Amino acid sequence: MKTILYIEDDQEIGSWVKGDLEDRGFQVIWLTSGDQAVEFVERANLVILDVMLPGLDGFTVGQRLKKSAPDTPILMLSARTSVDDKLQGLQFADDYVTKPFHPDELVARVDVLFRRYGQSLSNELSLGHVKVYFSENRMVDERTGEELILTGKQHQIFMYFLRHPNQILTKEQIYEAVWGEPYLEGDKTLMVHIRHLREKLELDPSEPTIIETIRGLGYRVKQ
Repeated sequence: MKTILYIEDDQEIGSWVKGDLEDRGFQVIWLTSGDQAVEFVERANLVILDVMLPGLDGFTVGQRLKKSAPDTPILMLSARTSVDDKLQGLQFADDYVTKPFHPDELVARVDVLFRRYGQSLSNELSLGHVKVYFSENRMVDERTGEELILTGKQHQIFMYFLRHPNQILTKEQIYEAVWGEPYLEGDKTLMVHIRHLREKLELDPSEPTIIETIRGLGYRVKQ
């Protein structure tokens, strides 16, 4: 069952949307403000976020969520229809729906995001001896059956690779997606994390076959 983190302060709308999503088979975590959103986002496969919230506005909450969980898609909801508002939301959100909306449209947009991120939400993937269970958010060494435990940043980096299969990713792309900050030339932070990641995943970290180095360009994970 896919879990949606739903952030909406309007009790009537929130109750209606939550009930409709649950009737369609989703598990819903409903918050009426964004104050605790970061604490719950790791439990969710997708976020539906209203712009007009008490306290922190939806744009601020969305930016924090994307920084904390860059692999989790965000769908913005707003009564605002101006192009500037939409562009501001789409700087971090994956889709933007204006109110009022029909529940079928909302679920159709949700389904599109799940398909776009589908591999990292519901499927299994084998990379050599490493088996990835996306829906369970875990990895196993198939030779031994032992679970491979990654740190938060290691997990975010690896999931970013898996969302972009067979694509050569630059250090700048990876760093800015995971840390949410501009990459500074000469910063070794990402290289250190990838080295530790390889030590956990590769049969021979000195000759990596899962996370390949493409000399002069960046890194790639083939699927």
